Amino acid sequence: MMENKDFTVVDVRTRAEFMGGNVAGSINIPLQEIVEREEELKALKQPIIFCCASGNRSGQATHYFKQLGYECENGGSWLDVNYNLSK
Repeated sequence: MMENKDFTVVDVRTRAEFMGGNVAGSINIPLQEIVEREEELKALKQPIIFCCASGNRSGQATHYFKQLGYECENGGSWLDVNYNLSK
């Protein structure tokens, strides 16, 4: 999915974690806010690549939004997403 470069990266870590380092151009929506901010997500360019610190929280977000019909993927760690985008 990352090959076409036409997607949105959403980082579901806390704001403090996000401020400590993130994927350039990514959007921070902490996991605990993700459901209440669904309208905001709906307006984003899909597919959405969710990331976090290890892939656990982004996996939860991906599972939830896939069930709602969103085109999304678990990118795993934000460091992995950063690396894959740099290739």
